[in-house]
Amino acid sequence: MNQQQQKWLYLILLSLVWGSSFILMKKALIGLTPIQVGALRMIVTAVFLLSVAFPSLKKIQKKHYKHIVYTALAGTFIPGFLFAFAITHIDSSIVSILNSLTPFYTLILGSLIFGFAFKKTQLYGILIGLVGTLILILNGAALNPNQNYWFAFLIIIGSIGYALNANMIKKYLSDVSALAIVTGNFLVLLVPAIIVLSFTDFFTTFDVKDDVLMRSLVYLVILSIVGTGIAKTIYNKLVHISDPIFSSSVAYLIPLVAIFWGFLDGEKLSYVQIVSGVIILFGVYMVNKKK
Repeated sequence: MNQQQQKWLYLILLSLVWGSSFILMKKALIGLTPIQVGALRMIVTAVFLLSVAFPSLKKIQKKHYKHIVYTALAGTFIPGFLFAFAITHIDSSIVSILNSLTPFYTLILGSLIFGFAFKKTQLYGILIGLVGTLILILNGAALNPNQNYWFAFLIIIGSIGYALNANMIKKYLSDVSALAIVTGNFLVLLVPAIIVLSFTDFFTTFDVKDDVLMRSLVYLVILSIVGTGIAKTIYNKLVHISDPIFSSSVAYLIPLVAIFWGFLDGEKLSYVQIVSGVIILFGVYMVNKKK
């Protein structure tokens, strides 16, 4: 498999996994608070990665740890809590749509702060994707007038964090393996996540006989291992073999999967959203167009 085929395979895999993450988060929030979901997601992922990939940490040099910390905060810690709070007030499918702003922020920040060049076709693709996203947001708001769209700002902040993360990985951690980066990220986050969790009532109210809680924990474990640990490793690899803009374009594909799961879970879906999805797909194609 050549590198071009690898890029698209990773992009599709990530869209399927992360597109399913929003419904998993929604289910986990039935028995857990947003702070508990955010903290437990990091703890479970950290334990999983450190148990299977601890030797990869040897590949991280002392000079890299500053940016390991930065990417951990921008790409995982802050968005992890912001998304959990937002999804308690906005449908999971709409949250995933708002996350589609990530490629736009990636291009802007990459150009203004990190000095990355971009092609005109990538800019056109991002603008096309934004049009599709805007249509989805407006249509979603019309379908769900009772939801609090002020929480959309949490998703915007989280998306900026993801954009910073992609650019930092490409610029400062391109010589570190994808697995080492994500394992280092969660090594950094393990203790802060435990501290945050200790300030909730999780340890005092935990009851294995609580069926709702245990189901929520099952969803959270799947979300943590597959949707965070494995998926972030694939994403870091994608950044290495492509560029931050193409990698972040997975945010345009995620809503298509998330809307499908949301529809199965009773969330509303319209033909306008389907058409918007086609527009978004065309935007992704433009982002990866060679000429």
